[in-house]
Amino acid sequence: MQTYLTTDELATKIHYDPRTIRTRLKDAVLLEGVHYIRPFGGRKLLFIWETIQRDIGTFSS
Repeated sequence: MQTYLTTDELATKIHYDPRTIRTRLKDAVLLEGVHYIRPFGGRKLLFIWETIQRDIGTFSS
């Protein structure tokens, strides 16, 4: 079972501003089809929490 989060819900969990997630992390670190989906081909983003949680340390120095 996967947990889907909106941008605002993800921002609360990882302590980032929602705008930062949308403009800097999306498509640079968070990849479509891996870390997030666009349900029904729409504009809304749903982030896959388990995948983000697994990969969150991968990009750390």
